[in-house]
Amino acid sequence: QVQLVESGGGLVQPGGSLRLSCEASGNQFNIGAMGWYRQAPGKERELVARISDGSRRYSDSALGRFTISRDFAVDGAKSTMNLEMRNLKPEDAALYFCCAEGVRRLRGRDFWGPGTQVTVSS
Repeated sequence: QVQLVESGGGLVQPGGSLRLSCEASGNQFNIGAMGWYRQAPGKERELVARISDGSRRYSDSALGRFTISRDFAVDGAKSTMNLEMRNLKPEDAALYFCCAEGVRRLRGRDFWGPGTQVTVSS
């Protein structure tokens, strides 16, 4: 199994920055790609950024402002995926979710964290 916990959300003024983190625990060998998604009230959940074997993909709105990364603990028991967000806009406000795509023994399963709220307002 994989457990995901997001942190780092909060209130920020337009033009400000935030760093979101997602701690993934469980057998890292069974985790493939990971990604950040967001969902604003009344809107569908959308992909913000995805990282897979070092390859990164961003939504049009995130490209150039957000940076996704992933770090592994020395013992391989945990990894942390980060999302550096700069020049935040009111339209970036949403509940941000972390997602891990299972591979090997967990192939075909997606795991989600509970989410962390980002509010962009002056």
